[in-house]
Amino acid sequence: MDSEYSHPAYTRYPQLKELEESRKNIMNLKDSIRTVLDFPIKGIQFRDITSMLERPEALNQALIELTTKCMQFKATKLVAIESRGFIFGSPIARDLGMPLILARKPGKLPNDTFQRSYKLEYGEAELHIQRCSDIKATDKIIVIDDLIATGGTAKACAGLISQCFNVPKKNILVLAVIDLPDLGGSAIIKNAGFNVDALIDFEGE
Repeated sequence: MDSEYSHPAYTRYPQLKELEESRKNIMNLKDSIRTVLDFPIKGIQFRDITSMLERPEALNQALIELTTKCMQFKATKLVAIESRGFIFGSPIARDLGMPLILARKPGKLPNDTFQRSYKLEYGEAELHIQRCSDIKATDKIIVIDDLIATGGTAKACAGLISQCFNVPKKNILVLAVIDLPDLGGSAIIKNAGFNVDALIDFEGE
């Protein structure tokens, strides 16, 4: 087998190789994202992933490309951010036979947690990961979400994993479907020492 396709997922799901090789002929993912003007407030261009989720061929392509990036990073664990990170994290974890760990809002997890606060435009929020989660210092972690905007949520999650589970920053990749680089979030995450990647980017806010 070609080294490019040596990951066990290609054996478990042979269609991954075929789909990966043919993705150049597949639709442009960017075309599947609906832009909603002046939502949630005037002046904002909201990038709506629900239009992509409603198109099976677009969702399938996004999952294939995200899965490929996880394999290229040689990830061993996947941490999904509430709540849209769950949409993409679950099928990827299944296909790669990889543990899926949830990063959730306060009061949503039953066991003792590590938590990290981060700033929003108005006030603060928190992310929690259970202390009993099977994350080791030797793991390579993917932090997955639908979108990187100002980067606060993803940076908080990556920071929690690094600080509380002793995973080196170089072994954490923040991965999203969409990046909004003009908002500076991906640069903030990268400058903090973490890896960052996304499938597509949009200019503007």
